[in-house]
Amino acid sequence: MKIDPAELSIPERQRIVTAAVSPRPIALASTLDKRGNPNLSPFSFFNVFGVNPTTLIFSPSRRGRDNTTKDTYENVKKVPEVVINVVTREIVELANLSSTEFPHGVNEFLETGLTMVPSVKVKPFRVKESPVQFECKVRQVIETGDQGGAGNLVICEIMMMHVDDSVLDEKGFIDPNKIRLVGRMGGDHYCEAFGPAIFDLKKQF
Repeated sequence: MKIDPAELSIPERQRIVTAAVSPRPIALASTLDKRGNPNLSPFSFFNVFGVNPTTLIFSPSRRGRDNTTKDTYENVKKVPEVVINVVTREIVELANLSSTEFPHGVNEFLETGLTMVPSVKVKPFRVKESPVQFECKVRQVIETGDQGGAGNLVICEIMMMHVDDSVLDEKGFIDPNKIRLVGRMGGDHYCEAFGPAIFDLKKQF
């Protein structure tokens, strides 16, 4: 089958691409608006893109149905800081709840029951229940388009990392079976990145 994206609707493109490019890690992004109101929302258009400087990128895309933008996108343009919290099996339902389109100014921490913890180097709050939290400065926002479905690449530099000791192994590395991360797939599907899903491959030199 050959598919020209230009011949598909935005929802059709999304269904194919997000199902094929999966699983994807989830960034539970905490931001503040210019009045200091907290916002919390998950994004699976997310990954690490370098370690010198340590760079994360996520994308709060424009809504395909009406071309509106998300509070997270508006917030980082006015207050260029964000805390990216990893999403585990234990909090994925609450992270999903935070994606609800509440009215502007509603505090998703309060709606979900997740706990706000002050950060060290940035203003947005950390999520206490997340075992790894990245305090970031937003270095650049790149808009890939101005129509519905277009991405907004939020380029973040990590200024401080918080790692819960409970997810570390005896060597001080993060143990996938202790951190119990989850990934986003197509549609309503998620996956677990621990247990029988894990396998090892040695590098071939």
